Amino acid sequence: MATVTELLEPVELDLETLLSDLRSLIGAGHPILQAAAEHLFSAGGKRLRPGIVLLISRALSQGGDLSPRHRRLAEITEMIHTASLVHDDVVDEAATRRGVETVHSRFNHRVAVLAGDFLFAQASWHLANLDNLDVVKLLSRVIMDLADGEVKQGLYRYDSGQSFENYLEKSYCKTASLIANSAQAAGVLSNQSEDRLQLLHHFGRQLGLAFQVVDDILDFTGSEKQLGKPAANDLASGYLTAPVLFALQEHPSLAVLIERELTSADDLEQALQLVRGSDAIPRSRELAERFARESREALTWLPDSSYKRALVDLPDFVLGRLC
Repeated sequence: MATVTELLEPVELDLETLLSDLRSLIGAGHPILQAAAEHLFSAGGKRLRPGIVLLISRALSQGGDLSPRHRRLAEITEMIHTASLVHDDVVDEAATRRGVETVHSRFNHRVAVLAGDFLFAQASWHLANLDNLDVVKLLSRVIMDLADGEVKQGLYRYDSGQSFENYLEKSYCKTASLIANSAQAAGVLSNQSEDRLQLLHHFGRQLGLAFQVVDDILDFTGSEKQLGKPAANDLASGYLTAPVLFALQEHPSLAVLIERELTSADDLEQALQLVRGSDAIPRSRELAERFARESREALTWLPDSSYKRALVDLPDFVLGRLC
């Protein structure tokens, strides 16, 4: 199974350029905000989202060349993603991310919120300067979706009656929207037909959903080291994911524990046993496999290249995190 670094190898140099360009794009603003942004971009991370934009852009180009506007789109994608992580960490009160102190841990909550806002504002400014209304609409939608997903997640905490559709909608907003809309935007900048733009969106949507479902499975099966947070953290926080929703169909008694917000001594352990002792994990895995397959199928029309091969391998990489 290839690693992310291996998959993104065809655009490795582009990603290096992207990082140095991001640092200069942030500009000489407020020193603390600049320090916070620097801290974020030097914290590592897979750069998967801008990598996807770069791979699609090169796969669609006649000679595999990359226009300045495609490069800027990849930078904007990473800015939006990073801004959303800062705000997520504040909401979740996470102390570290990728083994590095979160912005609010290193500075404070106020600086973290402002740094996230600063990055969203920077992304919006550079987006407007692309002078392409369709791309502006696509990426502005992402910023709306991210906020919408965060609100939805908060509203449905410990709600055992929520529908599977709600879960998928929230997952799309929080995880898949950025991949889907930035993939489509790369197609817009490459003057692709409407049919192909929809396929690029579908590729990103299904890949993002597969990624989220895999994440949700790992919350029950992964180690703390693998997850970077305590196992069953989502359930303990009242966020009901695919495995929990499937387990609820099999064990209605799980609803009682959830509705009382897992407050009794053994509630969380009991809930974990009900999820792990049901068909919930295999059913969630099947769902992730379906999303991965549909994501792969959406790219059959792309001409063969190292960029296309990397994109087609991405869904398998996402599923490979379960091994």
